[in-house]
Amino acid sequence: MSSLPAGWYKDPADPTTQRYWDGEGWLGKAIPADAVPPDGPPPVEEEPPPAPAPEPAVAPVSPSQQTPQQQAPPGWGPMPPPPPGWQPPPGWQPPPAQGPPPGQGQPPAQGQPPTQGPAGWQPPAQGPPGWQQPPGWQQMSPAMRMAAYPHRVEARPHGFALAGLGPRLVARLLDIIAVLLLNVVVNGYFAYQWWQEFRPILRDAWNTAANGGDASEVTSQASSRMDGLLWAMLIVATLLWLLYEAPAIAGSGQTLGKRVMRIKVVAIENTEPLGFGRAFGRWARLGLWTPAWGCAGLGLVLQFIDSLSPVFDQQLRQAYHDKSARTVVIALPPHDRQPVDASSTSGGGGSSSSSSSS
Repeated sequence: MSSLPAGWYKDPADPTTQRYWDGEGWLGKAIPADAVPPDGPPPVEEEPPPAPAPEPAVAPVSPSQQTPQQQAPPGWGPMPPPPPGWQPPPGWQPPPAQGPPPGQGQPPAQGQPPTQGPAGWQPPAQGPPGWQQPPGWQQMSPAMRMAAYPHRVEARPHGFALAGLGPRLVARLLDIIAVLLLNVVVNGYFAYQWWQEFRPILRDAWNTAANGGDASEVTSQASSRMDGLLWAMLIVATLLWLLYEAPAIAGSGQTLGKRVMRIKVVAIENTEPLGFGRAFGRWARLGLWTPAWGCAGLGLVLQFIDSLSPVFDQQLRQAYHDKSARTVVIALPPHDRQPVDASSTSGGGGSSSSSSSS
């Protein structure tokens, strides 16, 4: 992905807090990193009107205290108004307005305190009228910021840390063991019948190899009934995997292996249950390749590539089946400790939100 979707992530300026990222910049105030943020962006807080700056008191300066440069020449007075009926000559322009005295209202030098202009003086605009940005200048887009600072944004979907690759691998191995035990019970009959067909072929191949013959010719004489039993076992194994994983992910987001490793599958946009349709779509990207094991192990190779795909996603660690279902795998806090809901003001609100997210 070129950029992170909108959501709550760890604040790069302070790793102990998290803020809302809208795809282009940070919004709202930071909240503790272990707090469950509200769904969506934070509420907009009205900023109090700025207090008027006190006008500096200007002490009157008597003529005797003025310096020779500040004193007007003898007989000098304000310019009188033009006579009645006077017209300005062609091309004449009024003199520019008098600016602030030298040294006042100018940008301070580095390390110097800012200076104040006289009462009522306004600073000049940032640019002259009609000024435009130079050609080719543009603001840095979110994708450019992500490419320039890839290490400053750590994804924390819904305030939770992403599950590590190690816990996800161990959880998958535990689920494989659980499905294998189910296959021993349910697929045991088909496996026994397949063995009854294969045992005579194996005996003949052993005797042929012992007498110096070619055993491969004997083992290639597999009956059509053996092929049918093999396909039946693969289909039953696929259905057992579907019934084991899809309902568990649809309801709680956790299979047996994920509960042991304290990781959970959640949607990118919220922490509500996925539902069976979305959980089935996530499983199908990985599990429907199981019957293809009979095609020279093609299904097993594709499933291995899918399981290895989170390594290539450094931002959200999504496998291909997670990308198709728009889900991520998060790590739950240890020791059954649930985060506090930052959007509530009482302890009860935080408990209800944390229980719904677990």
